[in-house]
Amino acid sequence: MTPPARAVAETDPRAILRCGIPDRYLTPDDIAVIFEVPKETVYQWRKKRIGPPGFRIGKYIRYDPADVRAYVAGRKSADIDAA
Repeated sequence: MTPPARAVAETDPRAILRCGIPDRYLTPDDIAVIFEVPKETVYQWRKKRIGPPGFRIGKYIRYDPADVRAYVAGRKSADIDAA
């Protein structure tokens, strides 16, 4: 028996809700899972300002799914232009 779609969406940040990105603010752990990179890489991207833009809520870093989608779209167009 497979779990309900909602249970999968809550446990797997790669669950397809909108363009493959969950419809909630994302954590650095979510970003690491989505891009299949170590969490430390996500922190380095933020420090160097080269990854998807994040923001602080108190001491926590969060990512807006719309910003992550825009970042991916920008990377795709940059790769196409470079080819």
